[in-house]
Amino acid sequence: MLRTPVDVTRLRILAWLREAGGDRSGLTADDVAAGLGVSRPVVLAHLRLLTALGMLRTDCCADPVVYRCDEARIAEVAEMFEKGW
Repeated sequence: MLRTPVDVTRLRILAWLREAGGDRSGLTADDVAAGLGVSRPVVLAHLRLLTALGMLRTDCCADPVVYRCDEARIAEVAEMFEKGW
């Protein structure tokens, strides 16, 4: 994770999922792409990376896949960076 450069798009995706998907059961890649005005392929690449890093959880049984923030993991990563990691 630390070798991956910070990308503003990933930060925007996390913020969008927290804001728009916080009171719902998550958002699809199409929801995120439309909400941020970013192409679906770009959003999917970022969603896959964020999921692999553990910052997002997915409902793979849903069709299409639904993404949610893993607040505990995000807090853990934020704490690592605050400590100067």
